[in-house]
Parts: sequence; C-alpha cells; structure tokens
Amino acid sequence: MAPDGDHFRVRLTHSLEVAQIGRTIARVLGLNEDLTEALCLAHDIGHPPFGHAGEDALEAALTGQGGFDHNGHTLRTLIELDRPYPIWNGLNLTWETLEGLAKHNGPIARPEWALAAADAQFDLELDRWPSLEAQVAALADDIAYDNHDIDDGLRAGLLSLDQLMEVPMIADGWRRVEGRFPGVPAKRLVGELVRSQIGEMVNDLIVATQARLAGSGIETVEDVRAAGRCLASFSEGMREAERGLKRFMYANLYHHPSQLAAAEAAHGVVAGLFAAYAGDPTRMPAEWREALPEEEPWRSRHIADFIAGMTDRYAIARYREVVGPIALPEGF
Repeated sequence: MAPDGDHFRVRLTHSLEVAQIGRTIARVLGLNEDLTEALCLAHDIGHPPFGHAGEDALEAALTGQGGFDHNGHTLRTLIELDRPYPIWNGLNLTWETLEGLAKHNGPIARPEWALAAADAQFDLELDRWPSLEAQVAALADDIAYDNHDIDDGLRAGLLSLDQLMEVPMIADGWRRVEGRFPGVPAKRLVGELVRSQIGEMVNDLIVATQARLAGSGIETVEDVRAAGRCLASFSEGMREAERGLKRFMYANLYHHPSQLAAAEAAHGVVAGLFAAYAGDPTRMPAEWREALPEEEPWRSRHIADFIAGMTDRYAIARYREVVGPIALPEGF
C-alpha cells in the first residue's frame, strides 16, 4: 500500500530495489543483466491497488468470471492493456521477458484465464522451468522484501528490536553489526543490519547457485529449462533461516492488527468500486465506459482492468466520488 508517510516503501521503490539486487547477482553469475533487470522491474506491475488485499477483492468480484491473479494481470497489462504504439497492443517485449514474468516462481500446471491467454498467444512453455534470469529475479524479490520490510516495520513502530532478536538470523547479524560499530546508537545500526543481511543473502545465493550449476552439466538456456528443478537457490542453511524470518514477519508484521485493519478497509474500497461501476458503468471515465463489452465475462473483466490500474490514492478518491465517505484506519 501507499501509506501516509513518505518514508516507507511502495511497489515502485520495492521494484527498484529488487532490480538492484537482481542485476548484481546476474553480473556475478554471468547472466543477461538487462533481462534480469527487466524481470525485476516488471514483476509487480499486475498488482491492483492495495496489493494482496486488492487482489483478494477482485478475485472475489470476478467469481464466476475467471477470477483475478496479479501475475496473470502482469502479462495482460504488458501484452494487451498498455498501448503506446499505433499498430499493436502491448509493449512488444521479447519472448524471454514474457516467459520469465509468467514463470518466475516456477512451472505452472493450471494457468488462470489471463495467463492462459498470454500462453496461447506466445507459447510460454508453462510446463518447463524458466531461465536463470527469471529464477534470480524471484529470489531477488525475496531478498528485498525480507529485509526492507524489517526496516519499514521498525520505522512504523510495528516491530521492535527486541522482537527481532527472536529470529536467530537477525540476532546473529545484529551482534556482528554491534561488534563492528561499538557505542553507536541502535537506531543508526538498523540500516547497516539491513545492508549487511542483504549482502549475506546475495553472497550465499551466488555461491550456492554456482556450486549447483557446476555439478549439473548445464551449458545452455535449454538445459536450464529442461532441468526439471530450480537451479538458482540459497544454501540449505540460508533457505531454512530465510523461512524462519518469513514466519516471524507473517506472525508479527503482516498479520499485525493494524495491518489487518488496513487490509480489511482496502478490500472494502476495491469491492465497493467494482460494485459501483458494475451497477452503473456511466461512472467510469469515457475511454473505459465506451470500450465496455456487453457480454460476460469480458464486461466484468474490463471493469476489473480499470480498477487494477489505479494507485491506492486514486482508488480512495474514486471511492469517495462514486460510493461515498469512508473512514480509514489511522496511518492507512
């Protein structure tokens, strides 16, 4: 979400940080840096306003019309909805970019409708593993939000350093940082903790991936896609440590009462917008209203496309315009 404060991360700043991490890893591994960066920058484009809360609301609104999935909507946005060129829809991206975005989390056995449409148009080989660049982009995403959410959680007052010391990975890193900078106030060490932990995870990923590739006989990108397993990965120890950090963050930050209240309010905004536009499409802007299909499921999907392209603040403004006043949780 886009919180009231200007010092928290949003999807744009998150994507830039993912790209920085992904490009660094790609360079050391000898991968295509430009492809990796493109995948990192574009991986969250399909998210509707309010992230997963908005996605859940659109998924519910499109029940019976195919549902909504942010990854499929990423492909739909880049192939169909964004139209900056005069003679074709989409951004005219390479097959490798589309394939990597579709499968950055691995092969897909049962694609939802938007992803299935992209696959029908470009044959993205959804049953095979994606390129190493896509695998690296997915892990760069994990590294970025694992660590930057710690920073944001502390800044927002939703986490404390004492809580974070319950995580062995964090406690070990904090002791090392304190040892390097004795006497420095704890508040000034948080950034160093985050920075050093990102470095440790990146280095672990590089070393573990190099070792896995060295023993696999992989020589070409086709070998990667036919490998039948993920080749870019943390070491077993780091993988377990990262899972422990995620469990802590879900229990203490992502499911924090204030976060749940914000998610509930966000769900209501998106659900209310969909109901309002479905009930009276004349409330939509002219270009969207005039392109509204008559038949389902495309009518409902078109309305969802409009809402999914909103920013958080624009969605709140439109809700107040077409639905009515809304009381939002403090710091929403």
